[in-house]
Amino acid sequence: MTTEPQAAQPDRGHLLRVLGVTFGVAVVVGGVIGQGILRTPGVVAEGVQNPTIIIGLWCVAGLVAWIDAMSTVELAASIRKTGGPYIFARRAFGSLTGLAVGVCDWLGNMGGIAFIAVVFGEYLHRLGVASSVPIGVLALLIVVVVGSVQWLGTKVGGRSQEIGSAVKAALFTVLIIGLFLAPRGAPVATEIAPATAAALTFGGIVMALRAISGTYYGWNSASYFCEEVVDPGRTIARATFSGIAVVTVIYVLANLAYLNVLTPAEMAGSNLVAADAAGRVFGDVAGPIVTAISLVSLVTIINAMVMVFPRVLFAMAREYQISALTRVAANGTPRLALIATVLAGGLLATIGVYETLLTFSTSLLALMSVLVNAAVIVLRVREPDLERPWKMPLYPLPAIIALTINTTLFVIFVVEDPLTAGKAFGMLAVLIGLAWLLVRRKRAAA
Repeated sequence: MTTEPQAAQPDRGHLLRVLGVTFGVAVVVGGVIGQGILRTPGVVAEGVQNPTIIIGLWCVAGLVAWIDAMSTVELAASIRKTGGPYIFARRAFGSLTGLAVGVCDWLGNMGGIAFIAVVFGEYLHRLGVASSVPIGVLALLIVVVVGSVQWLGTKVGGRSQEIGSAVKAALFTVLIIGLFLAPRGAPVATEIAPATAAALTFGGIVMALRAISGTYYGWNSASYFCEEVVDPGRTIARATFSGIAVVTVIYVLANLAYLNVLTPAEMAGSNLVAADAAGRVFGDVAGPIVTAISLVSLVTIINAMVMVFPRVLFAMAREYQISALTRVAANGTPRLALIATVLAGGLLATIGVYETLLTFSTSLLALMSVLVNAAVIVLRVREPDLERPWKMPLYPLPAIIALTINTTLFVIFVVEDPLTAGKAFGMLAVLIGLAWLLVRRKRAAA
């Protein structure tokens, strides 16, 4: 049985309940849509060359994300504590499992921040901007700039995410309309022969689904702000499901637009489908157009992550009474947790270690999803009287479906690369052991 964390001391300020549904939708859309929809359609077309099946798979992945989200939404609406999966795992399985999930979530996503920041630097170079500045330095700078925006407070940080996500959605809408309406140019060269492209296999469908599912990661972003959104019992549900719906619509329309310009075989031969499709329609200006869309997408994802993951540190520090990381400014920002997140993500981008963390995090984050699906069932049994403003329909079917899917993905990741998975769990065990020892010493000293 776990104990609830102590409240932050009055002189440290507190998290501000100033965010609404608009922010929740924005943090989901901004945290999900990125390079995936620009690149992944090429991977999907390698596995599946039937346009109808391609569109169907994108719809199925959106439905799976919707079903998976039901566990998170019920937990967030019921527990209403900042911290996301860490809070859910701690409540259902105890402090040690919660700590493992929190460390996994924060550390793995530090690698994600670093990776996206490096890609941002690469795209700036592609545009010819600051080409004399090393990519690692540009990556560090964008993380610091985004962190500076978040430093200004919860309202400012939330509004920046709303604006960024709106601009991103508008740019994708313009691209989609342009691909639908503009006349076609010359054909795009492809290395895949039409006869080969006609084959359809079970393995190809699985490969396509795995690639697509990765583009939906980040749909749970609103659940990290339960103490900062107004009426979390309802807002988290509205924001999460609306955000997933917006993402799914954009993904499906983007693929329809690509297929309106390119054949599946041409898409399969492309490393950046959006650029090739735009190149056929817009000619030489296509490169800068797609690069500009990419830059906006990357900034909004970094902004979302830099806003989300200090909350994970804050939540863990609050439970284990690490006073420095629980300090909150009057404007609602947990500033020392923000500094730690910015430094970790920025320095990883500079030294390149993020690649190791990204490799390690795949299986760990899949297991984290399994624990969240299991947590909703455990709490239904253990705490039947817990107030649940939002309950998943047809319980426990959605939780079981999501648990089965996420468990399958976890097993696939481990089987495909058991050495990396073993190292990941070994590294996590060492980190959890060290953290646990530090906590015990601190409590003993107190």
